Amino acid sequence: MTPTLTTPHTTPAAPDLAPREQETLRHIAAGHTYLQTARHMGLSKHTVDAYLRRIRAKLNVNNTAEMTRIAITLGL
Repeated sequence: MTPTLTTPHTTPAAPDLAPREQETLRHIAAGHTYLQTARHMGLSKHTVDAYLRRIRAKLNVNNTAEMTRIAITLGL
């Protein structure tokens, strides 16, 4: 019997995120709130929410935990 190596989980390549989307994702993955992220980036919290909705759609994820995992995997 030959042992077979398998990878437990592979992360799909992330689609191109806009620079502001990447910055937003970095803040959220670091544990900042929407309001903290908005203040740091000079945006409204509604704009941050819109960025995160687009990021979720592009990465095909449903929650912040999944987004954070992908951000860490991508080195953001």
